[in-house]
Amino acid sequence: MTRERVRSLLSRVADGSLTPALALDDLTKAPFEALGFATVDHHRSLRQGFPEVIYGAGKTPEQIVAIAERLAERDSGFLVTRVDDASADALAARFHGLERNGVARTAYLAGAELPSAGRGTILIVTAGTSDLPVAEEAAVTAAAMGNSVARLNDVGVAGLHRILSQKDALLGAAVVIVIAGMDGALASVVGGLVRVPVIAVPTSVGYGASFDGLAPLLAMLNSCAAGVTVVNIDNGFGAAAAASRINHA
Repeated sequence: MTRERVRSLLSRVADGSLTPALALDDLTKAPFEALGFATVDHHRSLRQGFPEVIYGAGKTPEQIVAIAERLAERDSGFLVTRVDDASADALAARFHGLERNGVARTAYLAGAELPSAGRGTILIVTAGTSDLPVAEEAAVTAAAMGNSVARLNDVGVAGLHRILSQKDALLGAAVVIVIAGMDGALASVVGGLVRVPVIAVPTSVGYGASFDGLAPLLAMLNSCAAGVTVVNIDNGFGAAAAASRINHA
C-alpha cells in the first residue's frame, strides 16, 4: 500500500467511480502479516515511501521466498539484500522478471506501483574496485527506490587526479555516496569539493590495521569537511535509503 494508491482510492471515491465500501475494504487490509518466523509490514511503503526490504543473511531460501510472496501479493514487488546463491536461485525459480545482481548480492522484483521519482541524481563514488560490492548494493537500492543513479569507480586518493578530473559529475549530483576502505580519506576529499549532502560508507576492505573497516569508520566520523555524514561499515543499503529520502524531500 502506497500513498499514491491511497490518493487514487480517495480520488475515485470523490468522482463516484468507486464506492466508499470497496475503498474501505482495500484500506482495511491488515497492515502486517504474521508468518510465524516473520511479521511482514505491509504498510511500510505507506509510511516511508518504499516497501519493507528483506535482509537475506541468516534466512533460509524458503523463508525468503515466503516473505517475498506476501509482499508481491500486495503488488509492491520486493528487494532482497545480502542474498546468497541458493536463495537467489529459489527466488528466480518462483518469480518471473527477477533482477539479480551478483556483485551487490541483491534480488529485485519491480512492483505494480513504482515509487515516485527522485529530484536529481545520486552519485555513487568508490575509492577502489574492491569496494564495488557495497557500492552496487547502494546502486541497486537507490534505483529501486526511484532514483537516477550514476557511478564513479576506482577514484581513490592514491591517485588524487582521478577524482579531481570528475568535477562536472560531482557538481551535477543531488547527493553523493562515497564508499571507501583502508584510510577512508576519499569522503573528506569529496566533502571539500561539493555543496550537496555527502554520505560516507566505510568498507571492511584493507590490511590488518584497518580492523575490518573500523579505521575508515573513525576517519570518516572525524572528517574535517562539512556536510559529511557516515553510516555503518559496509552498509550500502543504509546509505542509499538515506540518500533517497534526501533526493525525494
